[in-house]
Amino acid sequence: MYFDFAALPKYLPYFLPAAWMTLKVSALGIVLGVGLGLGTAFMRISKRRLLSLPARAYIYVVRGTPLLLQLLFIYFGLRSLAGLSALTSAVLALGIHNGAYIAEIFRGAIVSISNGQMEAARSLGMPYPRAMIRIILPQALKRAVPPLGNQFIIALKDSSLASTITINELLLKSQQLASSNFMMMEMLFIAALFYLLYTAVFSWLFRALENRLDVSSQ
Repeated sequence: MYFDFAALPKYLPYFLPAAWMTLKVSALGIVLGVGLGLGTAFMRISKRRLLSLPARAYIYVVRGTPLLLQLLFIYFGLRSLAGLSALTSAVLALGIHNGAYIAEIFRGAIVSISNGQMEAARSLGMPYPRAMIRIILPQALKRAVPPLGNQFIIALKDSSLASTITINELLLKSQQLASSNFMMMEMLFIAALFYLLYTAVFSWLFRALENRLDVSSQ
């Protein structure tokens, strides 16, 4: 099979809008996922069953079903009911999916903090919510940085599934171009280069954040 390297610089500019769409979908899905994950983590560790049970159910369902199924369910189900666009459906699906995994990351980080710190804060008259926000959560966020970095990279690559609902991201763009120029391997190679670039940037940013926070000295 002949691989035309000369075609790469020619078709690279055609991928730029799709590269931006991939970054946009990933970023919005991650932001939504962090918000859902943090809220769900607090519900998950609550001693009130009215809060903990829905959080457990949400995590169980999302982690027990494929992202593609969730994406199609939201796109074809909620789209007809709420009139959601394809972009909104993709962001919502990615956010809900990532939220379940991020919730477990935050929960694990929170429960890893010694109970004595909460007890000490309460003994000083600090209310539970303030102690959680000012004492426990900053330490937990520091410990959550490495797994969050891994989850963000996974979310970036999962955004390729948005091509199934006609989001013109990198994977769909490579397929569209290949259908006209019959250079499937070359187009997929260009898409892979963008994913590798994004992954390298994310990895570098999180390594820098870990060094800044001195995560290793916990």
